[in-house]
This record gives sequence, structure tokens and C-alpha cells, in this order.
Amino acid sequence: MTAAAQELDELCFLSAQSMSTLETSDHFQMVKLLGEGSYGKVMLAVHKKRGTPMALKFFPRQSTSLFAFLREYNLSLSYCTHPSLTRALGIFFSTPCYYVFAQQAGLYGDLYSVIVSEVGVDEECVQRVMSQLSGAVSHLHSLGFVHRDIKPENIFLCDRTCRWVKLGDFGLARPTGCTVRAVWYDSPFCTPEVEQAKESEKVREQREEDGEEEENIWITVETTIDSWALGVLVYCLLTGCFPWEETTHDDPAYRRYKEWYDRETEREERSEGLRGEEEVIWCEGEREKDNTLSLEENQKSNPVPPHFQCFSPLLMSLFRELLNPQARLRGGPDEILSYLGGPWLMETEREEKRKAKEVEKKARKIREAGAVEEVREREGRGER
Repeated sequence: MTAAAQELDELCFLSAQSMSTLETSDHFQMVKLLGEGSYGKVMLAVHKKRGTPMALKFFPRQSTSLFAFLREYNLSLSYCTHPSLTRALGIFFSTPCYYVFAQQAGLYGDLYSVIVSEVGVDEECVQRVMSQLSGAVSHLHSLGFVHRDIKPENIFLCDRTCRWVKLGDFGLARPTGCTVRAVWYDSPFCTPEVEQAKESEKVREQREEDGEEEENIWITVETTIDSWALGVLVYCLLTGCFPWEETTHDDPAYRRYKEWYDRETEREERSEGLRGEEEVIWCEGEREKDNTLSLEENQKSNPVPPHFQCFSPLLMSLFRELLNPQARLRGGPDEILSYLGGPWLMETEREEKRKAKEVEKKARKIREAGAVEEVREREGRGER
């Protein structure tokens, strides 16, 4: 057991001793339903004594273990200290039907509500959101935890323009390095490393029909799970679509991306090999010959998959970091910070180049006008 896991377990044990039973209506005024799902529901409420708004998260006792409830509560209370992580407020209790805890309320809905289908979100807004999430997820990782459920529905808005967002819902969060049963689910956020679990599901169903014991596949929880989800999230925000329906070779869109990625990796390795040979052969002082393909040549030899052609080379480089099919080579969430500020869409890149040309053209005219004026001044001084 990792240190983070042991510390969280201790917090759960201590909080279990002080958990009280309350009648919700005695202490809170319910305002509206914020969301609901398989986990339970979230209500916007106002504390009757304090007068402060908060979100109350209700977990049905029939389908939720006390430990699972306390784990999410304590993780949110004690570890979510980053401004872009949703934090519990120190209020937790039980009712005859529910376990309940209070957390900061996202009064403006979630990120999913602002994504226009097949259009997406403004590029500047996307970079603003990803900058915040990069810091939030990196902070969570530094404390020894992996979120494992990053998606638009779990990112809450503190204003209408996404200048402040918060990642929430830590029900699937686990300590880094622990082992969990591999569960495949039909989603682009599902990482490639659990594709084997899809076949396992089929075998499990067959075993159940035959009355045999099921065999589970176990995987280690790594931070790269969140990196993959952040990459898919960037794609979703910019396009209003998902890059693929499921992360398996059965999906044509994912298969095209994987084939492109493998060819790109092979090209880079071959280029690095040639460069290494040249460094050995060439004598000191000789000019090194550039054997790398230009961007245009590379696009011809290994064209970007059709559903990625709207993105700039800068963003494609970020995708290659976050959406690396090999988990051990996948970049961390902090990689995003290195790609902020530049164009993420080809349309934006073309517009920036056009503006740069206009600025250069104006600067050239000013320089030429200044040179003409200088010549006139010299000629005038010569006449006098």
C-alpha cells in the first residue's frame, strides 16, 4: 500500500467514528437538482444557519459502501487544495436512505453544457480551460492520486466564460500504483491499455453461461490514464465531437489514428538513426546536412488522419504527447503548458500568418519611406 493510500484509509477510519445522522430538511433548504447518475444525485442547497449555497451529494446507501463514500469525501476534503479542484466543505452525514456530504457548488453548470455539437468551444476558451486543468491534475498527481474519470460532465463552471473551472467527482480516483480490475467501457476516454478487457468481457459472459468462475484482468493505476483523458478532452472542446467512439482496433477512426501515430514514430526513429550516423561520419567543421523531412514533405508521406486535419502542427505535437497509445511513453498533464499561446487550429494559424505578413508589409513601407526621407534630407543639405 502506498503512503497516500494508507493516509486516506486512516482518514476514512477516523471520520467514520464521528459521522452523525441528520434530517436534511432541518438544516438545508433545497434549491434545485444539479445532476444525477448511477452514483446518486447532487442538489443545490442553502445552509439554513449560515445562509451559504453549497452542493449536497447524495449516495444511496443500498448501492454505496460506507468506505467508498468516506474515501471520496476525505479525498475531496483533504487533498483537493488546488483552486481548480472541487473541494468538500467539512459537512458529512447520513440519512435513512443516503450518505451525504457538502461540497463547493458549480453555479453555472458543467463544461458539457457549453460545448456546441460539431462546433466546439472558442479556441481561446479551450486553452484557458486546459491551462487550469493541467495545474489541477498535476497537483492531484503530486499528492499520489489519479482521477480516472476526466470528462466534460465532471468539470464545473464558476462563471459563464470558463475563466474559472473546477474538476470534480472523485468517485473513481485511486492512489497511484494501486491495482484495480480492468474494466472496458464504450468511450473515447477509455485508454488503449484496457482493450484486452473488452475480449475478457466476452469470455466472462461465456463463462457465466457455462457456470464457470470468471477470470479478472488487473491493471496498475498510473497518472497516464488522466493524460489520455485530457487529450481526448482537448479534441472534444475544439470540435464538438469525439475523435472515435471507442479506443479499440475495432473502431476505424481510432485505427487510422494509431496507424498514423506508428508511422510518425517510425519516421522519427529512422531520422534520428540517420542523424546519428552522420555525426559519426562527418568531420569536425563540415556543415551538417539536414536529413529531416520538411513539414510539407512529411504531410505527403504520412498525411494526418482526416478527422485531425483541422488542427495545427503545434497541437498535433501535443496530441502525440497525450494520446500516445503506449502508456509508458505518454506525457504528463503539465505538457499542456508548453503548448499554450500558439495556434491550435489550422484556421487560426493561417490567420496569424496573414496578419504577420500584413505587419511586415507595413513595416517595410515605413522603412522605405524613412529611407527616401533620409535621402531627401541629405540632398537638401548638399544643396545648401
